[in-house]
Amino acid sequence: MDTSFEALLDEAAAVPVEGWDFSWLDGRATEERPSWGYQRRLSKKLAGASAALDIQTGGGEVLAGAGAENFPRTMVATEGWRPNAAKATALLHPLGAVLVACPKDSPLPFADDAFDLVTSRHPATVHWSEIARVLAPGGAYFAQHVGSGANVEITEFFLGPVEPSDRRHHEVEAEHAEAVGLEVVQCRNERLRLEFFDVGAMVFFLRKVIWTVPDFTVDRYRSRLRDMHDQIERDGVFHSTMSRTLFELRKPSHR
Repeated sequence: MDTSFEALLDEAAAVPVEGWDFSWLDGRATEERPSWGYQRRLSKKLAGASAALDIQTGGGEVLAGAGAENFPRTMVATEGWRPNAAKATALLHPLGAVLVACPKDSPLPFADDAFDLVTSRHPATVHWSEIARVLAPGGAYFAQHVGSGANVEITEFFLGPVEPSDRRHHEVEAEHAEAVGLEVVQCRNERLRLEFFDVGAMVFFLRKVIWTVPDFTVDRYRSRLRDMHDQIERDGVFHSTMSRTLFELRKPSHR
């Protein structure tokens, strides 16, 4: 057995994957960024708000990176996965943000019209009716979503052909938002390039971005990982394609 292959698997399988920090991939994978600069725009949105909610905040890294100096008087975040909730609590509480443990499939535990800004970066599920409910009249939803067909090359490498779905297509999501009374200010989608330079980087990615191959474990997919290792050794890289959508929506001021 090729010891370099086994060493890469062992190394990547041992790395903690709590939170939403991908710095372990530096030099091992590259991700093309959307042109709009979500975190920079998020900072400006927060600075203009009086009460904000960040949904499915992960480990809180993106929200914290927007700058505590930009946090409004009331800054709340939710997270449903216990390890991430603990990580986000430790990171965000010292910055003045409150973390509420809330399963991603549950109703938001807040009153109607509670926030003038709701944000989210890469929510796993999007409950449009709940977003509209907690937004105050005139309030905004500002978010970056994972679009349809994201990393289908990875999914199909491990699972074979998959049935296309438009569930996360940006135009479909915009229609769902409009159906609950939100107005679309902007809906921009970009398809971007992701490159992996060793199979360990792929293992780390799949352990962290669990919806790409939902039943992934190293042991279950060892044979396909070996095939990917050989492909990367031959070609130098494994290419994938991401999809990102920038949403800015508004709740009408009138009732």
